[in-house]
Amino acid sequence: MTPARTGSSVTPMPLVAMRQLLDEAATGGYGIGAFNVNNMEQLQAIMEAARETESPVIVQASRGARSYTNDRFLIALMGAAVELYPEIPVALHQDHGNSPETCFSAIEQGFTSVMMDSSLLSDGKTPSDFEYNVAVTREVVEYAHARGVSVEGELGTLGGIEDGVGSGEVHLTDPDQAVEFVERSGIDALAVAIGTSHGAYKFTQPPTGEVLAIDLIEAIHRRLPETHLVMHGSSSVPKELVDVINRSGGDIRPTWGVPVVEIQQGIRHGVRKVNVDTDLRLAMTGAIRTALAESPAEFDPRSYLERARTAMQAVVAERMRQFGQAGHARDYEPRTLDEMQLLYA
Repeated sequence: MTPARTGSSVTPMPLVAMRQLLDEAATGGYGIGAFNVNNMEQLQAIMEAARETESPVIVQASRGARSYTNDRFLIALMGAAVELYPEIPVALHQDHGNSPETCFSAIEQGFTSVMMDSSLLSDGKTPSDFEYNVAVTREVVEYAHARGVSVEGELGTLGGIEDGVGSGEVHLTDPDQAVEFVERSGIDALAVAIGTSHGAYKFTQPPTGEVLAIDLIEAIHRRLPETHLVMHGSSSVPKELVDVINRSGGDIRPTWGVPVVEIQQGIRHGVRKVNVDTDLRLAMTGAIRTALAESPAEFDPRSYLERARTAMQAVVAERMRQFGQAGHARDYEPRTLDEMQLLYA
């Protein structure tokens, strides 16, 4: 890892609202990776990749991550990130908020974007109905926008379960219903269900159009051309990352993720935020397993965590280039949340 620059003459950017990043991405026709973070090494990997590629970035934390890290540690780490990487526009996003209270607490802690996932009930597992989804999402939108904070909603449900979130059922997004949902809820971004799943085990064979409905994105984008679309469960689960783990004693069974070319097709049709988590976990785990297998007597966490950080940085940087966000970090001046509040008003 290259030491972060200190003493820079560049004024540190504050954490910015995700809405500004997505608006700029729409203007430029690219997507922005939203990468999950749980600890210092992961955040360092994300920020180093952003500097390497000159990319704006969305850092997101699930409820599980907030519990594991503790909000105060997480916010302090984000403060260090914006100080040490002053040229990078960064949004801090609550991933899969299960209730208004979860989103409100994130905003109070300093998150600049939240996802109210009321496609599920507050248990994070049971699919809700449309009216519940609209009402709860709208409640969060009104609270967040009054504070300049962006809101992502979801219509439909993904397969798989990750961090305790997910019904395990797939309910694809209805394009016509999506129009009503966006209009009534007032969200900034819409997460769509197109057949993707959380976790590593998304597909048992390379996905076809019968299981991965990319055409739904095109249909929704035609009806909602000004709405920023979000792809969840979008790790590609590269075989080479799985092989690294299995060569060092792991037991990841054969699995396929979402091909990057399909994500790029989605970006061409309105996808502006792409969630990536599993690929990062695979990269770090593979690096740690390899390091310990090569040096069984090693007990200094820095030795294997440094390799894990480097492996994750490589994956994040590759996705940033593939999504098209590379080179766009300096395209615009960041707005403060006060300015965003006026915009929303």
